[in-house]
Amino acid sequence: MSLMNLITPLSFNTLKSDIQGVKPFPHFCIDNFLDDEFANEVHDAFPSYEESKTMGKEFSAVNEKYKIQICDTTQFSPAILKLHHLLASPEFVDMVSQMTGIPNLLPDPELMGGGIHETNSGGRLDVHVDFNFIEKTQWHRRVNILIYFNKDWQEDYGGFLDLWDKDVKNCAGAFAPIFNRACGFSTNEISYHGVTPVRCPPGRARKSFAVYYYTKEAPAGWDGVKHSTVFKARPDEWLKGHLLMPAEDSLNSSKQVFRSLKKTVKTMIGK
Repeated sequence: MSLMNLITPLSFNTLKSDIQGVKPFPHFCIDNFLDDEFANEVHDAFPSYEESKTMGKEFSAVNEKYKIQICDTTQFSPAILKLHHLLASPEFVDMVSQMTGIPNLLPDPELMGGGIHETNSGGRLDVHVDFNFIEKTQWHRRVNILIYFNKDWQEDYGGFLDLWDKDVKNCAGAFAPIFNRACGFSTNEISYHGVTPVRCPPGRARKSFAVYYYTKEAPAGWDGVKHSTVFKARPDEWLKGHLLMPAEDSLNSSKQVFRSLKKTVKTMIGK
């Protein structure tokens, strides 16, 4: 059976016109994305937040906290591994190319930054644009797709995917992470997005599966500047934007300088 049978039939022509013409950058939201039986299999296969702590990386920075990321496919249950294979299949990747109008898309077999994402109550992901280049493969990041697996998710639980204009002044859309919803967007220098604070009850977590797509070719108009994730504060986050974010950036810069000096000293001693 083709893996493509695991997704709900979609109208490519309608999606293509809807996605590519939307502002401030191409994006989409599709409900009932996966076959219902398969979506339930994936839902039931997600580990708990506590279990995930032993399987992946937990973030605790100013910009991203109480979030666990599991990229190692050997840790995936059979249902989640099948989802990974579906989203990386040539047929699905070709569909994403048709939807977004970006040719020659490539899936990342290592799921760098992708895979299983779980955010506990109190967690958040501040508004940002993603890293735009993988040095190892020399690939350019072009598309993000996120599929959510949260049943009975209430609005007051938060955890919305919010999309912003290039100046992070106006919210262009906010999407609840409800069960079997897929959200995606083209990644570029103005595709600012984040996750609003998660306030779900104890024992629950915001669960999603993330995949990112790349091209060997640079996007049109690329200025050649490679960067890691770039965070910006929302309009109502004055303290974070003016004090906490700059302080963390300064600390991270100091750490990078220290690591560079340490590496230089080791090299000199080795000689």
